[in-house]
Amino acid sequence: MYHSPYDDFISNSIRAPQPNSYVRFFNTSPNSPALYVYANDTLIAKNLNYKQLTQYVPAPVGNYIIKVYPAGKDTNPVLTSEVYIPPNTIFNVAIVDKYPNLSLYTIPEPVSAQSFGRPCIRFINLSPDSPEIDVLLSNGTKIFNSVGYKFITDYACIPSGSYSFGIAPAKTTTPVLSTSNVSLNPNSYYTIYALGESPKNFPTEVIIVPEPR
Repeated sequence: MYHSPYDDFISNSIRAPQPNSYVRFFNTSPNSPALYVYANDTLIAKNLNYKQLTQYVPAPVGNYIIKVYPAGKDTNPVLTSEVYIPPNTIFNVAIVDKYPNLSLYTIPEPVSAQSFGRPCIRFINLSPDSPEIDVLLSNGTKIFNSVGYKFITDYACIPSGSYSFGIAPAKTTTPVLSTSNVSLNPNSYYTIYALGESPKNFPTEVIIVPEPR
């Protein structure tokens, strides 16, 4: 039977009878190599490439020492940081900034699905050195305004359907980047991420990540 690193992560932790919190890790550092991620010295993610997310990992309540290494290394971590996981929570832990000067950025996610029939979407700017950004629908309607680096908007709940979102420098109306058409389903959560960097210090990519509940 396959034995995953997640099994060791749970068995080596001080666990509650039933873990009730979850985390996943997201490599958003645009110039990083593939990364190894350890929690309390247990490997929980191998070869985590830029733009890649892990699966959700059950996380008993407590403090975790997170260490990040270039893939295949287990000495001299490029990042060591402590993360506290409260009860009844779900977090996306983003590895941010430019390699090798990395840091962790914890992003709370909803713990349960909503039931009022609309998809809910928010925007997070994780593009290093980015200016403030506006997010627009394809008809030009702005849904998020002046979002700076490492800022998390509230969720906007919109009618279900197929959407393309554009991002533009704040207070302008012409998108520089846009997503492909994506279907947003009722009673679901999504986050739009601006990632990467260019010589003009503007994001080079925008992706939509579902938050399944």
